[in-house]
Amino acid sequence: MTKIIGNNDGLNGRNESYKIGSRKNVSRPQAVREVKAGKHPDAHVVKVNGRDYVRDNPDSSTKDNVNRNK
Repeated sequence: MTKIIGNNDGLNGRNESYKIGSRKNVSRPQAVREVKAGKHPDAHVVKVNGRDYVRDNPDSSTKDNVNRNK
């Protein structure tokens, strides 16, 4: 399973890019396309204020969330 971590690099800490595996700066649109294509089965896409963002699928753990505390 490839970990997806939000970079919190947008306005008010929104994710405009993500760390995905060894890739440190994957744009939000690229990450969304990859999740929609099924490349990251432990994640899904949510629409917030008309923009798509990547989110971790719900489970009982917080250590693997996209916006985990670093």
